[in-house]
Amino acid sequence: MRRWNGWGDDATSMSLNDEARAMISARLGPGLPGHDATREALLAQIPASRLPTHALIQTDAATRFAMAMGESFADWIRKRFGALPPVPDGVAFPESTEQVRELLDLAHERNWIVIPFAGGTSVAGHLDCPISQRPILSISLSRLNRLLHLDKPSQLATFGAGTPGPLVEAQLRAQGYTLGHFPQSFEYSTVGGWVVTRSSGQQSLRYGRIEQLFAGGRLESPVGTLTLPTVPAASAGPDLRELVMGSEGRFGILTEATVRVSFLPEHESFHALFFPSWDAAESAVRELVQRKLPLSMLRLSNGIETETNLTLAGHARLIGWLQRYLTWRGCGDGKCMLMLGVTADKRTARHALREARRGLAKHGSVYIGPAMGSKWAANRFKGPYLRNTLWELGYSADTIETAVDWPQVKHLMLAMEQAARDVFAQYGERVHAFTHLSHLYPQGSSIYSQFVWATAPGGFAPNFERWQRLKTAVAATIAAHGGTVSHQHGVGRDHAAHLADEKGPLGMATLTELCRHFDPERIMNPGKLLQDEGPWAS
Repeated sequence: MRRWNGWGDDATSMSLNDEARAMISARLGPGLPGHDATREALLAQIPASRLPTHALIQTDAATRFAMAMGESFADWIRKRFGALPPVPDGVAFPESTEQVRELLDLAHERNWIVIPFAGGTSVAGHLDCPISQRPILSISLSRLNRLLHLDKPSQLATFGAGTPGPLVEAQLRAQGYTLGHFPQSFEYSTVGGWVVTRSSGQQSLRYGRIEQLFAGGRLESPVGTLTLPTVPAASAGPDLRELVMGSEGRFGILTEATVRVSFLPEHESFHALFFPSWDAAESAVRELVQRKLPLSMLRLSNGIETETNLTLAGHARLIGWLQRYLTWRGCGDGKCMLMLGVTADKRTARHALREARRGLAKHGSVYIGPAMGSKWAANRFKGPYLRNTLWELGYSADTIETAVDWPQVKHLMLAMEQAARDVFAQYGERVHAFTHLSHLYPQGSSIYSQFVWATAPGGFAPNFERWQRLKTAVAATIAAHGGTVSHQHGVGRDHAAHLADEKGPLGMATLTELCRHFDPERIMNPGKLLQDEGPWAS
C-alpha cells in the first residue's frame, strides 16, 4: 500500500548501514526524530465539502486528503507535522475523455477551481489547493490508465494520460516495444504528468526527453478540445504540442498522449568508471557526449556524492578493497564516479562501449565493469525511499536541479552547494550537499543537487522557513549563472517566483495571455507556473 506521509510502497524501505549513519552524524551532528501526526488527526480537521452531490465526484475526507498534496518538501512536512493545508472539496475519477469534458464543462459553468491529479509525485508544488471562496474539484486521471492504440508501422502508442510508468512499459513490452522513459518517480508518475511537466528519464541520452517522445494527443480545456495530430514533421506554423508540454494543468487536462516508441533493445548494461578529479571527469564526459556515440546514459557524481554513494553501498570489505585499488590507480580523495549506460543491439553496444572506454581513458578513467552498474540498475527507483529513512533518524532532505551550458557547469554546481551551506550556517547548522550530472547534452548539462540537514525543533514553521530560504538562495544562484529554473521537475508553485528571471517580461506576458485564452475564468490550477491566483486583469 502506498504511504500516506512518505514516499512509495510501505512494504519497501531503504536502510542505512552503520558506516552511512556514522558519516551523516559526523557531518551534521545528531538528528532530531520527531513525533509524526496521525492520519486520523488530519482527517478530523477537514471541513465539509462545498460541492453538490454528483455521480462522478467523491467528497469523503479520506479521498479528498489523498489528493491534496504531492511530494514536495513542503507537502512532506505538512503531513509529518500535521499542518493541514486546504484540501479539494471533492475528487472525480473519470473513466473516459468524455467524462473529463463533462466535468470541465460543469466546473466552468459553476466557477469551480480544477486541479488535475495523476500520479501525485510532483516535487514542485503542482497539486496544492489555493485558499479560495470557490469550491475546488480535483480530477484524478488514475482510471485513464491503459494503452489505447499501438500503431506498429509508425511506432506510435496512444495511452490514457493517467497511465503510470510500470503500466506503460508492461503494456508495450508485451508487444516488443519500450518507451524508454524512466524518471526516478517511475513507479507512480504518469505519461500525462511527464508531458505537462517536460520530464526527463534516466536514459534520455538514447530515447530523448519527453519532448522528443510526445507526438500528439488530446487536451480538454475549459473553452474546448485541442486535438494534436501526429505527423513525423511539419513546417505548418508553431508546433502546438509546445503549448501542452510544460503547461502544468494551466490550459486544461491532457487526457490522451501519443508517444514515439522503440523496439526493445537486444542488449542493455550499465558500467562504472572512476576519475581522479572533477575537472578530468567533466572534460571526459563533455567530449564523449559531443561525439554522439550511441550510449543511453551518462551519470557523473561529484566527489562528495561519490564518497556518499560508496558509503551507502555497504559491503565495507569490498568497498575498502575497491578504494585501495582506485587509489593505486590514481583515483584517491576527490575521485568521481561515472555510471555509463549502453542500450542497443549487441554489435552496436560492443562498439559503443569500446569507443567510450577508449575516449574516457585519455582522461585518466579507471574502468570497474558492470557489477556496480547492475546494482545501480536494480535499485534505480529506490532513491526517494531514503528520505523516509533519514526522517526517522531526524534528518530532512530535498533536491534542487537545473541545467546550464558547459562553461558554467562546474561554477554553478559549486555555487549551489555553497549557497546551501551559507543558509544553514546562519542557523548554526550544517548541510550535506552533493551533486551529479544526470542528463548530458553537447551544449551543456543538467545539475542535480541533493541536500541533507538535521530537522529543526519546533514543528512545521521553522522547518518550512529553512527550506524556503534554501530554495530562494539556490534559485538566485542558478539565475545568476544563467541556469534554467527547472530542468526536469517543472515549475509548479515552488519555482513560480523565479520563472520571470528566465522568461523575461514579454515571455511572461505571453504565458499569461495563453492562460487567459484557454481558461478565461481562471479555474485551472491557479498559482502554478504563474503567480496569479486573483481574477484576470481587465
